Amino acid sequence: MVEPVAGEAAVRKHTEVAVGILVRPDGALLLSTRPPGKPYAGYWEFPGGKLELGETVEQALRRELVEELGVTIGPAAVWKITEHDYPHALVRLHWCKVHAWTGDFEMREGQDMAWQQLPLEVKPILPGAYPVLQWLSEERGLAFVAPELPKV
Repeated sequence: MVEPVAGEAAVRKHTEVAVGILVRPDGALLLSTRPPGKPYAGYWEFPGGKLELGETVEQALRRELVEELGVTIGPAAVWKITEHDYPHALVRLHWCKVHAWTGDFEMREGQDMAWQQLPLEVKPILPGAYPVLQWLSEERGLAFVAPELPKV
């Protein structure tokens, strides 16, 4: 066994995450809060979750949105991929725009939901969403200013 050299950072494995950007015809975006008991509980985020072994991003997103929100999505393809290093996990986020879904929204994990236009009114926002919010703002010709993180 090779021992790590003192001062070397441990290599962290990425957690692969499928994320849905649900967009209504009026341009509003669906955000939900992180459920109680999870890291960053109460922070607003786009819905989604971890890929399970053997799943594609689209399969994981479909499963997660049924489990979390009770809706079945239409076509979903990866639009952007970002990485974010949280204290609890290094995540690779596979962002998919979703324009069609069926079913009634049910917050099945005790979370809140809100349809939001840009700039967002809800806060705090999970920091991993900042790059995507910037790109969505730029697509719409809006300025983006990253929100300040709340003091812990």
